[in-house]
Amino acid sequence: MPKLKTRKGLAKRIRVTKTGKLMRASAQKSHLLEHKSKKRKRTYHKEQPVHHSDRKTVRRALGI
Repeated sequence: MPKLKTRKGLAKRIRVTKTGKLMRASAQKSHLLEHKSKKRKRTYHKEQPVHHSDRKTVRRALGI
């Protein structure tokens, strides 16, 4: 079976930690920020782990 190509768009959005966790950027922080509190916007800076139901799909797309 041939090697799978890495999905480059996804590879730019997902970071793999040393322990193998998949981390992604938070959503909701690109626009309509006027009415959101500073605290709420600040929490969007943190990376979020990829949801467990999506891990298999993401790993396969990244070629891991």
